[in-house]
Amino acid sequence: MQCSWLHSGPQLWLQCVHRQVKVTAGKLREEHRGWLLTVDPVSHSVALVSFGEDGASVRVVLGHAVEHVEVLQEPDPDTEERLRSLLPPPETGGPDPDERRRRRSGVRRWLQQNRVPVEEDGNELRVARVLTIRAPYRPDDCSSANQIILDRVQRLLRVQPDPVPDSDPVLEISQAPEIAPGLDGPIPPGH
Repeated sequence: MQCSWLHSGPQLWLQCVHRQVKVTAGKLREEHRGWLLTVDPVSHSVALVSFGEDGASVRVVLGHAVEHVEVLQEPDPDTEERLRSLLPPPETGGPDPDERRRRRSGVRRWLQQNRVPVEEDGNELRVARVLTIRAPYRPDDCSSANQIILDRVQRLLRVQPDPVPDSDPVLEISQAPEIAPGLDGPIPPGH
């Protein structure tokens, strides 16, 4: 399979990924060979991997220089696994629902402590009806058309201390310091 790279799209790129390819690039029509690891969807640049005794090496051929890509070989199962291990897919699970609830509550309390008007709306937090914070409730999870409020809330979230796990405000007897009758403090050790 041979193609004009700049005029191709994601469907063709996916057909070439994880296959050994020959890339023709530049005015001098230089040839680069390797296993196509990934393609940058914006620049059309390709990352070629070569496996050697010292491990893997990666060469990036810039998209504007790529003229043609030709598939030379399909991967065997071992090569396929090696290629997949180089760029593992992002984790999709995220925190469990209880952890998200705790994080949402912690962020809400933190904003309220800092006098920010915040309310829960399902799984989202809304600030002054102009900013939304979605799970997992980090600074980058904020969205708003009001750049000033967005910046201030993001800065607050960046300095938020680690959330303290929910705990019972009532001290257990075993946790309470012993107070001697008629004294204002704990009993010193050894008494």
